[in-house]
Amino acid sequence: MERQIVMDSSSSSELVREMMEVIETVGSYAGFRVTQRKECLNLVRRLKLLVPLLEEIKELDYSVSGLGLALNSLLNLKKALLGAKKLLKNCNYGSKIYLAMESEAVMCRFHAVYYKINQALDNIPFDKLGVSIEVKEQVELMRMQLKRAKRRTDTQDMELAMDMIVIFSKKDERNADIAILERLANKLELHTIAELKAEKTAIAKLVKQRGGYNETMHQIVDLLGKFKQIAGIDETVSLDGPISTRTAQTCQSPLVPHEFVCPITLEIMTDPVIVATGQTYERDSIRKWLNSNHRTCPKTGQTLEHLSLAPNFALRNLILQWCEKNNLELPKKDNYASSVNYSAEIMEEISSLVLNLSSSQPNVRRDAIVKIRMLSKENPENRIFIANDGGIPHLVQLLSYPDSNIQEHTVTALLNLSIDETNKRLIAREGAIPAIIEILQNGTDEARENSAAALFSLSMLDENKVLVGNFNGIPPLVALLKNGTMRGKKDAATALFNLSLNQANKSRAIKAGIIPPLLHLLDDKNLGMIDEALSILLLLASHPEGRNEIGRLSFIETLVEIIRNGTPKNKECAVSVLLELGLNNSSLILAALQFGVYEPLREISISGTNRAQRKANSLLQHMSKCEHIP
Repeated sequence: MERQIVMDSSSSSELVREMMEVIETVGSYAGFRVTQRKECLNLVRRLKLLVPLLEEIKELDYSVSGLGLALNSLLNLKKALLGAKKLLKNCNYGSKIYLAMESEAVMCRFHAVYYKINQALDNIPFDKLGVSIEVKEQVELMRMQLKRAKRRTDTQDMELAMDMIVIFSKKDERNADIAILERLANKLELHTIAELKAEKTAIAKLVKQRGGYNETMHQIVDLLGKFKQIAGIDETVSLDGPISTRTAQTCQSPLVPHEFVCPITLEIMTDPVIVATGQTYERDSIRKWLNSNHRTCPKTGQTLEHLSLAPNFALRNLILQWCEKNNLELPKKDNYASSVNYSAEIMEEISSLVLNLSSSQPNVRRDAIVKIRMLSKENPENRIFIANDGGIPHLVQLLSYPDSNIQEHTVTALLNLSIDETNKRLIAREGAIPAIIEILQNGTDEARENSAAALFSLSMLDENKVLVGNFNGIPPLVALLKNGTMRGKKDAATALFNLSLNQANKSRAIKAGIIPPLLHLLDDKNLGMIDEALSILLLLASHPEGRNEIGRLSFIETLVEIIRNGTPKNKECAVSVLLELGLNNSSLILAALQFGVYEPLREISISGTNRAQRKANSLLQHMSKCEHIP
């Protein structure tokens, strides 16, 4: 006979109060990392559905027969909620870089939490406790949502994933590409002093928890250093210490570095901007100069080619850092009025440029395209202004203009504009994809590279993946992967990876002959594209046609060689591919064992990256199940 645990009012009330406090605490978290934000918000929302249940249990009559039996289930529910709190706290305060690197492992932790909550709720005797029908239905809704969430595997942000592969690759010449670093910093929300400071603290805690540095920690610290450099933060300056309320205006001017002083006002700058000559001024002062019909640079006297003002974020961060070190505070400004005027100027210029895209004069049209290409690269607001002014339809028409130079600038401008999510749909809706594919086939080297990058960006939307496949865009991407420049190969690989997330496109890529050039990338170590090639092969290995073509002994031998001698990331990717192949064909596992995979696999299961360890252990378990190993 099962022993009934006595549950009195004080123990149950305390237990319920603790669980409600956990739910209240996680509901107060407001800084979930972008890579897990959606999952975190969904989990918090679902946990709040438990509040009515807990409130009813709190009010129960303690003579109810099922109450004592419910204690174990409630204790298990409390443990599950504490596990959820720990996970959500980590996603709220943890290192943004680390959480992005380990997004798959973190998702596994979410699934484990869902399972434990469901398991605890399974054993609560709702009927015996007399829980109301409304509350039971609410709990059942939550359980169904948790089960669906556990089955669901959302497509991760592939642009972010591929950017991280590039940045962490020692052999990829793009690993110091400012554009990629800036995009990554923006995606991870690591571009202000406060954000970088918080990340430094989070990384320090992570290093302490891990008991010191390993290769992953070194990669994270190195990337943080790159983010600080592009933000203009001097590594030798301490970011710690309190800030006093003295303002920079009260300090003697000789103490202020001359680079921080506006050449017009001779005061420290609070909103530095860059003009066409590359000189930096305080935004308000240079705007007054320009509004007085001056068209020259005040410092150099040169004629300004355009009147755009680009924010100098790096210098502003340096100024803020210097003020913090010297216990000074910049004077407050009304930034709203400044931004309105700035927007009005830019909008006026963009309207004029969009009109010029239809000019009958080739030089005027070409200059407008080049300027729009530049403006679309500068900041998100410009991309919105250009789209709102009707620039996208004009640019799409110019993709077919019989001038390779104009085609190159146009496809690059559309690539820049496509960074904006809404613009991705607008560009595709205007019929740009077939024209971009045409340039991919017949354009200049740079135009082909940027066409591949544009197709990658556009195909972040699932409907555009289908369009690119339907318009026969995959064969020219495979051709670029095979015969393109180094940059072209990388852009093609990135696009093909994203497109191959679509099942129909996997078949198209295989029929287009993607596998031989991918195998060549594995053999040619100088190209530094092993991770990209293996990532695509992993997707293709989930398709029957792909498995048939990939699963040859020579490829298995190559995989084993990478598992034995590759970089940690190489090994992780190679183990993942071998696992996918082996789960569908145990003879390939036997072949890998004959090529000597067992010992390096055991080593990876102990000392590889987190994901590599999980994959290696799964592979070893599968080998044991197939009785290939004891």
